[in-house]
Amino acid sequence: MHKYHDLEEWLSWMDELSNNDFVIIDNFLDQQLFKTIRSFFLDHLNAFKKAGVGALHNNVVRQDIRGDLTYWLDRKRDHDLQEFWELVDETIYIYNRYCFLGLSGYEFHLANYPKGGHYDKHLDQFNNRNNRTISVVIYLNKGWQKGDGGELELFLKDGTSLLIEPTGARCVMFKSAEMPHRVIASNKPRFSLTGWLLQQPASLGQFLG
Repeated sequence: MHKYHDLEEWLSWMDELSNNDFVIIDNFLDQQLFKTIRSFFLDHLNAFKKAGVGALHNNVVRQDIRGDLTYWLDRKRDHDLQEFWELVDETIYIYNRYCFLGLSGYEFHLANYPKGGHYDKHLDQFNNRNNRTISVVIYLNKGWQKGDGGELELFLKDGTSLLIEPTGARCVMFKSAEMPHRVIASNKPRFSLTGWLLQQPASLGQFLG
């Protein structure tokens, strides 16, 4: 089950994530899939809503903490993204086959950070819901340059941090409960597809932070 990436590539990426708690993969999407997802993103901009923090009934909009707008994806509804869902299936298969994670679900949303949008330092985990195992961020930007802002900052265990530029088709995966991170304020609109691979079935995505 290796339609999108060779097994050797996957194993290299899994080793890197296991050793460092994160992995950065350039050109994770091929040109056609990048175009398909980006077009879907732009076609649905009017449906984006202000993102909140917290799970379920505790979810509240706090623009001082995060300033993005999101559109939660639904595999049954969003048929135009069929190839993306197949890539998700492949990713889960690899994690379960070679990392023995027992993943059983996922949830994804599109994220639009307008100019000035940011997300303060946090973990991708909730006090009352801890099934997010692997965080996945895929960037949908074109022509991103230094000075445009919007970098993902990972806070590493050795006390240092790493800035990752949101260049198009780049994917960042990291351990949801182990990697504090933030999104630095963007100087122009910043697009991404963000989600989580889960060890238990997800609740309804639109109620999650």
